[in-house]
Amino acid sequence: MNRPHYPDHPTVSPQAVGAAQLVVSELVTNACKYVPGPCAVDLEVDGPALQITVWDTDPALPVARAAEPGRIGQHGLEIVMALCEGFDVQREPVGKRIGVRLALTTGD
Repeated sequence: MNRPHYPDHPTVSPQAVGAAQLVVSELVTNACKYVPGPCAVDLEVDGPALQITVWDTDPALPVARAAEPGRIGQHGLEIVMALCEGFDVQREPVGKRIGVRLALTTGD
């Protein structure tokens, strides 16, 4: 498939597309599953990276759980942190904002 080339934008690897889809899915799923109220998602290309920000109405900050071999589920935050270059959580006047930075290219 021929993709258009935009000189000011990085060529996005298929792995980065899949990682971005997974990260957005995990963060939004957590917001919808555990938070009463709305959430918002913002995606912004910043040079060779994608900044993903998810806001929700719950002020409780997420905590990655310790590894447990028999645990089923609740690995979303671990997955997000493993895929992203940066992870930041900030309380807001209403709720919290989770921001992650994901590389758009791979070092081939």
